[in-house]
Amino acid sequence: MKKQDLIAKMAADADISKKAADEALASFIGSIKTSLGNGESVSLIGFGTFNVSHRNARKGRNPQTGAEINIPARKVPTFKAGKGLKEAL
Repeated sequence: MKKQDLIAKMAADADISKKAADEALASFIGSIKTSLGNGESVSLIGFGTFNVSHRNARKGRNPQTGAEINIPARKVPTFKAGKGLKEAL
């Protein structure tokens, strides 16, 4: 399912316009980005939890040349599926 398919499904299910569904989805995604950017987790009971994890700096290899490279530390988003989502599959 692509973003436009999701918007159409949301609009049909909620009996709203596609524009309103698009704005709602954009707001939802923006809220998650903002919360994760502030280091907060976002929990949706029955669906899952979005978190921020820290990856330490490490050594890696360039696959084309085999040269060793330094990979800097960084923050990465993670998602853990909730019980309701796992059971739906």
